[in-house]
Amino acid sequence: MTDRKSQLAANLAEVEERIAAACAAAGRKREEVTLIVVTKTYPASDVRILSELGVRHVAENRDQDAAPKAADCSDLPLTWHFVGQLQTNKVRSVVSYADVVQSVDRPKLVTALSTGAVRAERELGCLIQVALDAEENGRGERGGLGPGGIEELAGLVAEAPGLRLDGLMTVAPLTGPYAGRQQAAFERLMEFSTLMRAAHPAANMVSAGMSADLEQAVAAGATHVRVGTAVLGVRPGLG
Repeated sequence: MTDRKSQLAANLAEVEERIAAACAAAGRKREEVTLIVVTKTYPASDVRILSELGVRHVAENRDQDAAPKAADCSDLPLTWHFVGQLQTNKVRSVVSYADVVQSVDRPKLVTALSTGAVRAERELGCLIQVALDAEENGRGERGGLGPGGIEELAGLVAEAPGLRLDGLMTVAPLTGPYAGRQQAAFERLMEFSTLMRAAHPAANMVSAGMSADLEQAVAAGATHVRVGTAVLGVRPGLG
């Protein structure tokens, strides 16, 4: 086993222990939570190692990095999640490899994704990104829409050809009433998920929590956690 593979295996084992412990503390089954490894800034060789170690879900946030990486790894049994703020001029590329877009936050993007998915003859899963630092009908600092826009956007996604409404996503806010209160933020997201599932029962995916706050996300009921640094290490050029 190479040094890098050993390192990633050890990191994955630690994250797995954290998720398992969080599930046990919350009275949840371990299989209720899916780990998505955020591979942004890391090479395709790391994605291959992660696949060998059993990872099945990976995430990227920049199309210019993700597209060639996904092409290099197209032979692997992976589900690709796009988690970054997405401009409509990148949609055609993203739709070619992403299985799920977690950052859907405006009608114009829904229209572009639908057009791209139909053209590519693919069904694309969509999560609505909720900004808990935004006003009711505002926008978040890191993308996402205010809670007041969820119902309308969910309806647009559900009716759009080529798209599948999968659920909700959030990033713990740095400002506003939920700043520093990750679990409260994630619990609020779960409340929105419950409301949305009354109209869209199959949209039961809740993506919340990252390396620093995955325990709070699991406690709140998240179905998917997005972990990068805790698996891959501190990102080059950051910090």
